Amino acid sequence: MHPDSRPLIALAVLLAAIALPCQADLTLEADDATAIETDMPAYGGIAQPLMRLDNGLLVQGDDVVTPDGATSGFRLTAGFTPHGLPRLDLGAEVSYQRSDDVPIASEEGSRLHDTTSLGGSLMAGVRVGALGLYAKAGLAEWQGAPVGADDRAEISRGTAQIRGFGARLQFRQVVSRLEFEQIDDPAMEHLNLMTASIHLPF
Repeated sequence: MHPDSRPLIALAVLLAAIALPCQADLTLEADDATAIETDMPAYGGIAQPLMRLDNGLLVQGDDVVTPDGATSGFRLTAGFTPHGLPRLDLGAEVSYQRSDDVPIASEEGSRLHDTTSLGGSLMAGVRVGALGLYAKAGLAEWQGAPVGADDRAEISRGTAQIRGFGARLQFRQVVSRLEFEQIDDPAMEHLNLMTASIHLPF
C-alpha cells in the first residue's frame, strides 16, 4: 500500500461509518419532486450521461480542463450495477489528457515537455442512501516531447499506476462531489488532482 493512500482510505472508512447511521435521514420519499436518482452510480452524478443500454450499462463522458488551461482532455466511464446487489457499482474509466510546458527532471536538469497520457482504471463504489463512496485503480501510459529545438532533450515515456478515491452526495437535484486522483510518477505530478464541485441544475 502506498503511504500517501492511507489517510484517504481512513477518510473513506470514516465517511462510511458516519453515513450508515444517517441512512434513514438521507433517504427521501419517492415522488416526482424529491426522489433521489437511485440508479446513478456512486462515481457518477456530474459527468454527462451519453447512453444507457437495455442491460443496465451506463456510459458517461466528461471534459477535463485545468483552470490554467495547461491541461485538457476527456474521460469516458462505463459501468453497471450487478443484479441482486443494488448498492454496489462497478465500472471502468478511460482518460486522455494533454498538457503543455510541463517541467520534467532529467539527468541534464529540468526541461519543458508537452505531455500526453492515456489511462485506464477499474472502479468500484457503494451507495448508502444519498451518499456514494468509490475507489479506482489502473495504469496510465504517458509520453513527453521536449519543447523547442534541443538535440540533448529526448522524448521521455513511461507507465505509471493510477489510484483514486471519491465521495458523491446527492440531495434532490443538487450533486456535490469530492475526488482525489494520483498518477504515481514524478513526471506526471501535474495531473494529480484533488477536486471538489457542486452541480446545481436550473
